[in-house]
Amino acid sequence: MSIVVRGVNRSFGDFAALRDIDLAVKPGGLTALLGPSGGGKSTLLRIIAGLDQPDSGRVEIAGRDATDLPPQKRSVGFVFQHYAAFKHLTTARNVAFGLEIRRRPKAEVRERVDELLRLVHLEQFADRLPSQLSGGQRQRMALARALAVQPEVLLLDEPFGALDAQVRKELREWLRRLHDEVHVTTLFVTHDQEEALEVADEIVVINGGRIEQVGPPSELYDRPANEFVMSFLGPVTRLGGVLVRPHDIEVLPDDRAGSHQVELTRLHRVGHEVRAEAFAADGSTPWVQLTRAQVDDLGIREGQTVWLRALGASVPATSAV
Repeated sequence: MSIVVRGVNRSFGDFAALRDIDLAVKPGGLTALLGPSGGGKSTLLRIIAGLDQPDSGRVEIAGRDATDLPPQKRSVGFVFQHYAAFKHLTTARNVAFGLEIRRRPKAEVRERVDELLRLVHLEQFADRLPSQLSGGQRQRMALARALAVQPEVLLLDEPFGALDAQVRKELREWLRRLHDEVHVTTLFVTHDQEEALEVADEIVVINGGRIEQVGPPSELYDRPANEFVMSFLGPVTRLGGVLVRPHDIEVLPDDRAGSHQVELTRLHRVGHEVRAEAFAADGSTPWVQLTRAQVDDLGIREGQTVWLRALGASVPATSAV
């Protein structure tokens, strides 16, 4: 089901958290709200969920005006960064909670819970308490609980933010697979660029309460709308007054059209990659991302003069990077 936000504004005192937000979330997709802390991501998600109210504007869910509807009437499932589990209930009872308070038949509840526990790979932990589960397992339980009532929309607020890096990576791969199975319209908040690029069908970049750009990950990465989007989505460096991806820079042995002379100041190897740092005549310090094979083929060394040329997308730089 679709989510449409029209002209939404929200302020807290003198602080404008959201400014004239217009957004249409594609039905059945997995969309990321991406931006820095304080940019307005979670405020927008809470307004869509009905946990907060806009000062102006409206929210439509599945074609109906939901602006004034309470959360329980929006057909929305919500998962927070912290699991908010009922500590005294088993995994199965936690998942069943939403169905039980809706007084669904016991046989239906049991069948639905069994189905969801299999879906999130927790069927063997049905009788365990939340304290007996790992962080990743508790978050999967929270997702199953949100899906139990068959919401039209699933909202996730930094769902993996409290987990370590390896568990985050495993869970975001699992979330992508889960979404491909259940096909519920999903909107998730993250400040992790890699997470958004890896998982989402579409990314909404928010900064300072405004939407900077919306589009598929490849479009935002390759054709950023402005300096902020380019800087926030992936590595950038400054070369000749523009921002460019460091892996989109060609290293040349002589001066050619569009190239810039630099002195290589450091070659730093990280695994199979090499970060080649340089100093340019304009005082900037561009760097280039190369493979070890490229460095060997080019025969470059620290202290050498070379020329750099941007090959990929670039945007004008207003400040040094």
